[in-house]
Amino acid sequence: MARRYDTNDATDRATGLREAASAVRRGELVVLPTDTVYGIGADAFSAEAVADLLAAKGRGRNMPTPVLIGSPNTLHGLVTDFSELAWDLVDAFWPGALTLVARQQPSLQWDLGDTRGTVAVRMPLHPVAIELLTEVGPMAVSSANLSGHPAPENCDAAQGMLGDSVSVYLDGGPTPGIVPSSIVDVSREVPLLLREGAITADELRKVVPDLEVAN
Repeated sequence: MARRYDTNDATDRATGLREAASAVRRGELVVLPTDTVYGIGADAFSAEAVADLLAAKGRGRNMPTPVLIGSPNTLHGLVTDFSELAWDLVDAFWPGALTLVARQQPSLQWDLGDTRGTVAVRMPLHPVAIELLTEVGPMAVSSANLSGHPAPENCDAAQGMLGDSVSVYLDGGPTPGIVPSSIVDVSREVPLLLREGAITADELRKVVPDLEVAN
């Protein structure tokens, strides 16, 4: 039976974060609020948990799961060949609605799907998410919806779709925004905007003037 906690209540928040951290460490799934939409998350280093996450969403391995982190410093252990331009984007937009696709460290023992040696990583601007990520480390997190359905902007919508496939729901109320993060591929020499979301191409070009945009 899924458990749900109101993170706007101090006591419930402390209990919920503790229970969510324990669930992640057991390889179970949790739902958490972010600065864009609600996410369904699992231990990024548990292949079984990530597989359960994809199954809960009805999503295939051809759509690998992004990774959320609680600090930019965590990047050092996750990515390689991270350019100065990529760090400039981190400095300008993290925490926030910018996902960066970078080359992953070859030594990492994880299975996020068919990533072809890259990882999509983001630091969200949400205190509940940051607190959980700081406690458990990198999490594989995707929008908390069934594949093909709208991404949820409140916990009720997420729970209505995912039900008991999730162990713990952290209810932070409506999310601040429903526009997804922008995605920039920094694994190449010239960064490429793969998806324009909450951060526009014009805003990104203030940091990376030569930014290319995918067709």
